[in-house]
Amino acid sequence: MSQKVVIIGGVAGGAGTAARLRRNDENAEIIMFERGGYISFANCGLPYYIGNTITERESLLIQTPEAMKARFNIDIRIMSEVTKILPDEKCVEITEKLTGRVYKESYDKLVISTGASPVIPPIEGIDGKDIYTLWTIPDTDKIKAIVDGKDIKKAAVIGGGFVGLEIAENLADLGIEVSLIEMQDQVMTTLDRDMAQFVHMELNAKGVKLFLNEAATAIRDTEKGKEITLTSGKTVDAELIVLSVGIKPNSAIAKECGIECGPKGHIIVNEYLETNKEDIYALGDVIEVVDYVTGRKTAVPLAGPANKMGRIMGDNLCGMKVKYNGTQGTFVAKIFGVTASGTGATEKSLKAMGKEPYKDYMVVYGHSNNHAGYYPGFSPLHTKLIFDPADGKILGAQAVGQGGTEKRIDVIATSIRFGGTIYDLTELELAYAPPYNTAKDPMNFLGFAAENILKGKVGLIQWHEMASLDLNKYQIIDARRQDEFDLGTIPGSVLIPVDEIREKIDMVDKNRIPVVFCRGAVRSYIAARVLLQNGWDEVLSMAGGYLTWEAGVYEPKN
Repeated sequence: MSQKVVIIGGVAGGAGTAARLRRNDENAEIIMFERGGYISFANCGLPYYIGNTITERESLLIQTPEAMKARFNIDIRIMSEVTKILPDEKCVEITEKLTGRVYKESYDKLVISTGASPVIPPIEGIDGKDIYTLWTIPDTDKIKAIVDGKDIKKAAVIGGGFVGLEIAENLADLGIEVSLIEMQDQVMTTLDRDMAQFVHMELNAKGVKLFLNEAATAIRDTEKGKEITLTSGKTVDAELIVLSVGIKPNSAIAKECGIECGPKGHIIVNEYLETNKEDIYALGDVIEVVDYVTGRKTAVPLAGPANKMGRIMGDNLCGMKVKYNGTQGTFVAKIFGVTASGTGATEKSLKAMGKEPYKDYMVVYGHSNNHAGYYPGFSPLHTKLIFDPADGKILGAQAVGQGGTEKRIDVIATSIRFGGTIYDLTELELAYAPPYNTAKDPMNFLGFAAENILKGKVGLIQWHEMASLDLNKYQIIDARRQDEFDLGTIPGSVLIPVDEIREKIDMVDKNRIPVVFCRGAVRSYIAARVLLQNGWDEVLSMAGGYLTWEAGVYEPKN
């Protein structure tokens, strides 16, 4: 006897489930309800259509109801909102949005793929005109009509997450002056702040005004458009405002029928994506997931995990009992000329769990070129690796750079999934040719740096610890060249270039612990090794060198 499966919601999770289920079971009756008019579209491409990088609107539509019906024989009902789930009756209640008709549909198994919706903050004047969110195709059409039809000079984006950064870039690319308002002390909170600073630099370089540690408290109409008042009392003028302050799970109908939800409203599921109600499953942005690295419950609204869940769901609906083993949050984003990417745990997420640096985790940085320095077009690749000092197990990594940034993070993401350590990074044999890489890949370098620390080749100190050093106990040594030193150095440091350290070793105080830094961390390591073999018992090398320190103390501009 064939089963009847009802799916609430399309896009990655719902549409992926339906397609996989049909491939597994040709005889199943599959009904998909979608409250909007689009079952599968490229959410991540919406800002680029507004900015004219993507020129054809139709290219955003991954799958139409007609095409999916023809290929997979699925009963797709758009503009149909499921308003109630009745587990005892094993049916759902639907309202047709165009006609107002209300009816019920039975199911053998139910899949909830209702996703999430943008948060609308309680700001005075938030319901005025020319204030938009960007989440759906209709949202995109409204903003596109404004920027194409009016001579917009100034725009404000409230919120510095993925969508906020992407719409800020695309509005700026149209010649619009953009102000980005973020209540945290950084944009892109999936990065640690010291890595987000490279994104702040890029935004400022491209003319975006950054208002960090600021929240909008009121929006008022003016003769020129809008005036946004911030918590500091500052004001920002704009003719167009895009809200991107976060999302919330669309779990109301699940809660109403007794499905268990987490503290932030996400549906709780087991490893098979089953809810606490028999024959009811859930997936995608609406559910709570397990962090693959830390084992903690979290929510990760990314397309990659949602698509994988859809494949697993299509199997589990046919009794295959396939586990979803957690999400490690691998991401990538384009911000003007740089790429920001990361995977696994961040330093701040570990600190939030009560983990202590040096004891529970350690950090090293890298600033390698993205390909051979003698081949034209190379650029710096800023990287950060977080690992367990007990066994070298990789916990997470972040990178900001140009070409090849995300492929390096993919190496780390794969290593994490296979339980890799920093020692494995030293042994990886990765593709090399001058236009694509250096002979020693940047991920090899991170492994080397971490291995040197764990094997006691040199001591470690972080950039943010430099300001509090007692200079009666420590001597800060800049191992760079004179010309680099002249352009700026860490306060309190003395210049002893690495190539001169043997002949100038008398400049190193025998009664203080040397703390050595260079541009990245290569020359400082060499200098530290010289000192350790010439009478010093302890020498510290600053992780990431001057580039990391300079980024850490950078003041974003508005």
